[in-house]
Amino acid sequence: MTDANPGLRGKRPRRSPKDILYSESFRTVVYQIALAAAVALLGFYLYQNVVENLARQNIATGFGFLGQVSQFEIGETLIAYSARDTYGRALAVGLMNTLSVSAAGIVVATVIGFSVGIARVSSNWLLQRLATAYVEIVRNIPVILQVIFWAAVIRNLPAPRQAVELWGMGFLSNRGLTFAMLSAHAAHLWMLAALVAGIALAILASHKAKRHREATGRYIDMLWPCVGLIVGLPLLVWLGFGAPHEISFPERRGFNFAGGATISPEFVALMTGISLYSSGFIAEIVRAGIQATPRGQVEAARSIALRPRFILRYVVLPQALRVIVPPLTSQYVSLIKNSSIAVVIGYPDLVNIGNTVMNQTGQAVEAIAVMMLVYLIVSLVTSLLMNFYNRLVAIKER
Repeated sequence: MTDANPGLRGKRPRRSPKDILYSESFRTVVYQIALAAAVALLGFYLYQNVVENLARQNIATGFGFLGQVSQFEIGETLIAYSARDTYGRALAVGLMNTLSVSAAGIVVATVIGFSVGIARVSSNWLLQRLATAYVEIVRNIPVILQVIFWAAVIRNLPAPRQAVELWGMGFLSNRGLTFAMLSAHAAHLWMLAALVAGIALAILASHKAKRHREATGRYIDMLWPCVGLIVGLPLLVWLGFGAPHEISFPERRGFNFAGGATISPEFVALMTGISLYSSGFIAEIVRAGIQATPRGQVEAARSIALRPRFILRYVVLPQALRVIVPPLTSQYVSLIKNSSIAVVIGYPDLVNIGNTVMNQTGQAVEAIAVMMLVYLIVSLVTSLLMNFYNRLVAIKER
């Protein structure tokens, strides 16, 4: 049978302007443009309203205040600071304090959370019940109450003269935790750099070993090589600098301590509160990840007489991590944001110092904008690092 209109073969029919106007794709684009324009107009209106109100009250605008002298002291700093420094440096001190307490909280919460999560699926009846009770208690008490509770506990500890001695290595008192510390030496910075390099090399070596195992089926035990990299590189640097080992031990002197290093009560209370609170959620994430591992995998490992700790390490956890890591990222970000409640116990974090800056300058909008931007950047960087780690531990389908 021949085609009656061979010239029309393969040609699309022309769409009229009316068809384009009523097409779904065209309406979708129009709606998106209209919504974006409405949001932009609303933002411009709010901006103009804020600027006019601030001008009416003779309040300065802009971020020039960051270069002005702060004229207030900060009790706990990780970088050099005095009242003659700028507001910008004061906020940097708050940022460093926020990062330090958040990093410590993440480490403590992870260790406790993984330990309790593994205990939640233990065959030991008592251990399982204790882990369950721990999770239910710390998850269901608001984090701010936990922080206030630990602050009250620490402030009611004995004074320095009656401080609890910690095996000759430090003291626990209402002034915080005082402990022995290595005397400052140039080798320490290089040891820290070597530690970071060792951790990076250990991660890279483990990743290479995993790729080799997936490609060939041959297992390479990387535990001790990784330990050697993480411990060995700083040790070599320490030996290269002549093995400096001067230790400053704290001792009672008057109404305080001399020597060593001291962690403030506010830092300990905040870190303890937010880490314990987050550890309850991390424990449940770990439990769910372990229980998501196919039971047949565990039974197969038992059938070849593999020890329970090896089953957990080589069979269960590698498969559970792909379930654990994504929600674990959310818990880390939440912990960082929860550190902002430091203001209730007087710890000089970013929010606490930001409030002082607002009160002195009157530029609340700019100060809050700076704090919001900082928390946004820190949260995004944390998510980026955890997503990178998630790609490393993800099981590749072949």
